[in-house]
Amino acid sequence: MSEEILINVTLMETRVALIENGLLQEVFIERHNKRGHVGDVFKGKVVRVMPGMEAAFVDIGLDKAAFIHSSDISKIDAEGFELRNDEHKNIDELLREGQLLVAQVAKDAIGTKGARLTTHITLPSRNLVYLPRSQHLGISRRLIDEEQSEHLFAQLNKSLAEEGVEGQGGFIIRTAAVAASKKEFKEDIRFLKRLWNKIDGRISESDEVKKVYREASLYIRTVRDLITPQVRKIQVDNQTSYDEINQFLEDFIPELEVSVEIYEDDRPIFDLYAIEDEINKALGRQVKLKSGGDLIIDQTEAMTTIDVNTGSYLGSRNHAETILKTNLEAAVAIARQLRVRNLGGMIIVDFIDMLELDHQRQVQRAFTKALEKDQARAKITSISELGLIEMTRKRTRESLGQILNSPCPVCFGRGTLKSAETVCYEIFREILHIIRAHANEVLLVTASQIVVDRLLDEESDILSELERLIGKTVKFEVEPMYTQEEFDVVLC
Repeated sequence: MSEEILINVTLMETRVALIENGLLQEVFIERHNKRGHVGDVFKGKVVRVMPGMEAAFVDIGLDKAAFIHSSDISKIDAEGFELRNDEHKNIDELLREGQLLVAQVAKDAIGTKGARLTTHITLPSRNLVYLPRSQHLGISRRLIDEEQSEHLFAQLNKSLAEEGVEGQGGFIIRTAAVAASKKEFKEDIRFLKRLWNKIDGRISESDEVKKVYREASLYIRTVRDLITPQVRKIQVDNQTSYDEINQFLEDFIPELEVSVEIYEDDRPIFDLYAIEDEINKALGRQVKLKSGGDLIIDQTEAMTTIDVNTGSYLGSRNHAETILKTNLEAAVAIARQLRVRNLGGMIIVDFIDMLELDHQRQVQRAFTKALEKDQARAKITSISELGLIEMTRKRTRESLGQILNSPCPVCFGRGTLKSAETVCYEIFREILHIIRAHANEVLLVTASQIVVDRLLDEESDILSELERLIGKTVKFEVEPMYTQEEFDVVLC
């Protein structure tokens, strides 16, 4: 499996694409005028405590107040460490209005919701995550080899002892540290300790609401978090970014054999592997499968639903085998679409109904295996009696559609409009309502072209009968700026 990272940096935004075997797997977009805040640390002020929600709103200097739940708050002892206590505490026991609070953004603001905060601060480096207010030592869940885990823990403990920082914060060993040496652990420990000392100094400087730490830029985070031994090449089309990436690799991952190239072709870098086309496809509802089947993906405020259809695929004479083949292909395609579109929260997948338990197990295994490549944490259920899989995928930033799209100003996100027929009948009812209170002989209806055309054509018989019934004349005028649903009935 060969992976490649393409980085496109412009005046407006930075875009990163992860390519696997020539196919887009993930895309990250950071607009310079509204950069995300996940990982940023703020000194904020509690503006409202909500006991009924077990939460509070915190002013951190952004447009919307941030939100913090009681489960994301820990009391800090005299030495600056979190007090570990399993006893549940109410939000009004933890916070009060006007209180200053140091917290980190765990989720960006999405839609009408403000950013989600936590007091459990974490600072990542290449191999380790530093927990400056905790004493916990842990390891990534993806490192499941017991012997390997014990070796890495031993290296970490030796490194902490030799650096003289035992008991001065917690550390989690990252997946990328699978082949890390003790020297690399010590370098990360020194870097993270220096970083926290700077942040702690900024926290102590004043009592004003402010940002005390900003997470690294998108292309540096990409190199830090996405580079694995499978990544053979990084191409970047900006000289400054290219130099920064090389410096980062030299400082933190000198042993990694990855080629970093400056892209200087006249052809845009995202034209490689048809990435622009893939992004545009990812904004649509339908995903075509090679077999002829398709997926229908609908994202709403509450959840995302994914429906699998056989479409034009006829398959073999065995209907059950046709369904199995479509579902197996869909399982892999869905896992990829979740990454490309960055869909998070609650997700319901409606596979085509399978009667054989063995077929259900095959699809479940294929889906679980396909999700293993995903960096975002996911939990999935077994296929239900209704053929559904319920799953959650960790959401920390806006989905691709939320970044690139805005609600339709015509339908306001509904996805449908009232039909011209429906609007015509609403106009008839409005006319009947108006003539009861006014004696004018002429009424003027202003509406869109499609509605006026229907009134004068398909609905002309009803219109004539209506004019006879009310004894008044109805005139029409097309308003080009009106949407299909808009109209006015005025007295002349």
